[in-house]
Amino acid sequence: MRDILKIFNTEHHTKEQWFEHYTAFRAGTALEPHDVRLEDIDADHIELRMTIGDHARQPYGLLHGGMSLMLAESAASIHACWDVDLSRRVPVGIEINGSHLRSATDGEVRMIARVIRRSRTLIHHRFELIHTDTGKLLCTGRVTNMYRRVEK
Repeated sequence: MRDILKIFNTEHHTKEQWFEHYTAFRAGTALEPHDVRLEDIDADHIELRMTIGDHARQPYGLLHGGMSLMLAESAASIHACWDVDLSRRVPVGIEINGSHLRSATDGEVRMIARVIRRSRTLIHHRFELIHTDTGKLLCTGRVTNMYRRVEK
């Protein structure tokens, strides 16, 4: 288990705790090289931001659809950790679907994931990817995570 997960070994987390440890949490993950930033988090939602650059474009210069879904799964998976003792169980993505509605070539995007339903074994999020410069919705969909017991 990554050492950072040991910080979240209780079933109560705070927004301040997440902001304090987010840089360490994203280290060594897909979030780090894409400079995905945590903007807000609470029991009901999470907001991440990323600047569109060459790292996130497909060959035609547009934001890569895979980046949109990486942001969606990352947001939902991070948020699924909220108030979960990560020394006992961790969320793993089991389903994602997304609809790409518009494209963008530059600027910044904001990923917002909100809880639809949370149960003992599953958590479902609805997500929206918004181009911050225009306010237009680029992508929307759902992510489901299953809670898996940590093998000791």
